[in-house]
Amino acid sequence: MLERIAARRAELELLEEQLVKQLDEVRVERDELVVAERVVQRISEQGLVEYLSLAPAPEEAQVGGRSVLLIPVRADAAGPDALPPDYRRILAIVREAAGPVKVKEVGSVLGLPVEQRGKLEPLRGKMNKLADRGWLRKLADGRFAIAF
Repeated sequence: MLERIAARRAELELLEEQLVKQLDEVRVERDELVVAERVVQRISEQGLVEYLSLAPAPEEAQVGGRSVLLIPVRADAAGPDALPPDYRRILAIVREAAGPVKVKEVGSVLGLPVEQRGKLEPLRGKMNKLADRGWLRKLADGRFAIAF
């Protein structure tokens, strides 16, 4: 009978060790979730407006039942007024520069956090779209200039 009691005590001690370890893991994960929740709240409060303003615009919209490009090809447009406001702002910054500019320079003028990875990618996409549609010229070194 004492052997059974000793065996059961050993089983319970082993189970207790496992449960303590599992409880520690649960607490660590819970703490990580609290931190993640804070980060998401800060991003949503501070960066959502910025993120949405630089999010890629949809390529086309329906106007009068017809598909039209939101960022028109330069030859088809009457002028920069045909562009959405954020694209006109980018175009004005490049136009005011002394020469070809990097995306980082435009981002700096726009007040974006240029040192943070990934923050300039939406802007880079917009500048590439302007280059694809003839509003800007993309040089071989990745800089942008006003198209001729």
